[in-house]
Order: sequence, then structure tokens, then C-alpha cells
Amino acid sequence: MSFPRLNAWRIAAILLVGLNLRPVLASVPPLLDWVQAATRMSDTVAGLLTALPVFVMGLGALSVAPLRRLVGEPFGVAVGLALVTAATAGRWWAGNTSLMLASGIVAGLGIAVTQALLPIYIKTRFAAGSSAIMGLYSTAIMGGAAVASVASPVLAQRAGWLQALAVWAIPAAIALLVWLLVNRASPNPPVAQAAAGPLRTPRRRAWLLAVFFGLGTGAYTLVLAWLPPYYTALGWTPVSAGQLLGAVTAAEIVAGLLVSLCIGRLPDRRPALFVAIGALFLGLIGLIAAPAALAWPAAVLAGLGIGALFPLSLIVAMDHAATPAQAGRLASFVQGVGYLIAALFPFAAGLIRQRLADLTPAWILMTLICLVLFGMAMRFRPPSTARAT
Repeated sequence: MSFPRLNAWRIAAILLVGLNLRPVLASVPPLLDWVQAATRMSDTVAGLLTALPVFVMGLGALSVAPLRRLVGEPFGVAVGLALVTAATAGRWWAGNTSLMLASGIVAGLGIAVTQALLPIYIKTRFAAGSSAIMGLYSTAIMGGAAVASVASPVLAQRAGWLQALAVWAIPAAIALLVWLLVNRASPNPPVAQAAAGPLRTPRRRAWLLAVFFGLGTGAYTLVLAWLPPYYTALGWTPVSAGQLLGAVTAAEIVAGLLVSLCIGRLPDRRPALFVAIGALFLGLIGLIAAPAALAWPAAVLAGLGIGALFPLSLIVAMDHAATPAQAGRLASFVQGVGYLIAALFPFAAGLIRQRLADLTPAWILMTLICLVLFGMAMRFRPPSTARAT
């Protein structure tokens, strides 16, 4: 297999993996009314269905270094994807609260391992174009969420909610098979096995990157977990609410593709960050001010903001790494701390909904956090000057 052809297969495998990292999470919110009716779980526990996997994603990302040293990136990604596949398939039998939460924990661990190792894999094999590949990979993650959020309520009406949750194990298994086949014929470059060495990014800068990623990803987990229930409470059907979440994720895909296409022309990432945060802010204002009349434009604006902010946060973090090994350590730290922060959002929203029977305060809180994100983004100067601070 020639090098260009091999790289094409690698990109295809990366995209397939990305597509299968969110259906296990995104398939739940449109079905939450069915899940709560069948299991009698409270709103607070329902928030844990998203919060716990994201929390485990954070813990897993922080502790993935031993796995990388033991098996390397390609096999480590396969282990992570296998866990996601097993957890998703296990939901066929997850007809109670404990099993639903357990499957989410296993899935979160698998996602954590995969997402911590793939940036190293990408930076090692696509050094010159790693930012563009990261953008495509991030877009694929959002694409998987879009398909799952729209299709799951339709499948639930026809086959049952357990089956609608478990069916996403099939494409995950296909992605795992493709990944193994591609990397079976793909030897590791020597640089991928090099020792990581010290993290050269200053500690304050690393924490800033991690908190920024966490707050931005918190918007994603909040919208993912609670946008459909917010609208079913307003009288929408689960299918319509799932389609609205699908509009969010479709807009995320568009934004992610734009980031992938344009990011190479923007050595200073701050203008793109400001546009992304602004779109998210306006979308949230729409959800607060006129949730019925502005549902679709607000969803699209929020999706554009979230969809651009997610890859931009990862790209900005990777800008601070000089080598693939440093990229791996920084990605693990940023995603680990970030996902621990992001896990608080759906759980807090569940508490708010249980106490107040209304999610509007959660949207208001997120708009205030957008203002914090604006201030943080101003500090992300290009790497040549940022590393000096």
C-alpha cells in the first residue's frame, strides 16, 4: 500500500472512529421521557446519564499515559472503541437505572482513552496538516451525534427505546474493524514511541487551556443533555425535539468543516474564537427570550458556536505542543480537566430542573459563562508569543 493511499485510509479510519464517539451519549436525551418513565429516575439522576460518562472521560484522559506506554496509540484507540462498542451493545439489557448508569461509565472510559490518544496519532502521522485533520475528526464526532439524536426517537417508536439505544453498537463495531485493519498494515513511526518528556507549556497556560476547553464543552454537554427535554416539556414530541437537537449538531458539523477549511489561514485563532463564542451567546439568548418562536434559529446559532468552539479549543491546545509526545500529554491534561468541568453542567441543570421545574436558569448561567469565555479567549495569542507567558 502506497504512502498517500495509506494516509487516505488512515483519515477514513479516523473519521469512522470520530463518528462513533457520541451516539452512545446523543441517543439518550431525545428518549429521556421514555427512559424516565420506564426506570422512574428523577431529573437529577437523569442528568447523571450525561454527567457520569463525561466525568469518567475526564478521569480516563488524565490517566491514559500508562496505556499509551504499554500498547501505543493505534491499539489504545482500538481498546477505547471496543469499550464504547460493548457499552452501547449492553444497553439492550439496560432496563433499569443502575445498568443505564453503568453502561455510561464504561462508554465514558472508552471515549476518554480514544480521545486522549487520537491527537497524538494525528500529530505524528499528519504533522503538516494536523490542524485540518483535527478539525475533520472533531466534525465527525458531531456528525455521529447528529445522526443519533435524529434517528433514535424514530427507532424507539418502531422497535423500543432499549433497541434504539443499543443499535449504535453496530456502526461502532464496523469502525473498530476498519481501524484494526488499517493500523495492522501501518507500522508506528519511531517518534510515536518516544518518551513524552516534560510538559513544556507553562502550568498557568495549561490550566487556562483546560478550563477554557471545559467551559466550552460544558455548553455542549448542557445542550446535548437537556435541549430535547426542555422542548418536550413545552409540548414538543420526542421526534420533534430530537430533530431540533439534530439541527444543533448539523450546525456543529458545518462549523467544524469551516474551521477545518480555514484554520490554516488563521495563525491567530482569537477572531475565530470570538465568532464562535458570539454565536453560542446569541443562540442561548434565543432559548431564553423566545424558546418557541426562536427555537430553530437559536438551535442553529448555538450549534454553530459549539461546533466551532470544540475543534478550536483542541487546536489552540495543540498549538502549544512542539512534538507529538508533548501534544499527547497536553491533550490528556486539557481534555481530562476539561471534561471533569463539563460534567458539572448537565448534572447542575438536572438539579435546577428538579427544584424549579424549569431549565431557563441553566441557559442564563451559560450565557454568563460565555462572557467569561470571551475574556479567556483574548489571552490566546499565537504560540510564538503565548509560550512566553
